[in-house]
Amino acid sequence: MSRFTLDDLLVIMRECAGEPEVHALDDSAADVPFDELGYDSVALIEIIGQIGRDVGITFPDELTTEHTTPATLVHLVNGALARSV
Repeated sequence: MSRFTLDDLLVIMRECAGEPEVHALDDSAADVPFDELGYDSVALIEIIGQIGRDVGITFPDELTTEHTTPATLVHLVNGALARSV
């Protein structure tokens, strides 16, 4: 995977924790905190773990509190992917 997108994140969010309160992560929803989208910290841990397994990168545990919106999480994943090449 060369680039991780909001659509990729939405698929993982649905697989791990069910439907978000918004059905598409467009630009307006990308900056909404996960808890406002209906995902608690336990769901976020599962989502981040699945992303890590999918892209082959281990993320630190504190990621769940530092990256609280879909946009920041996508940005972090893409940064990690770029560094791993």
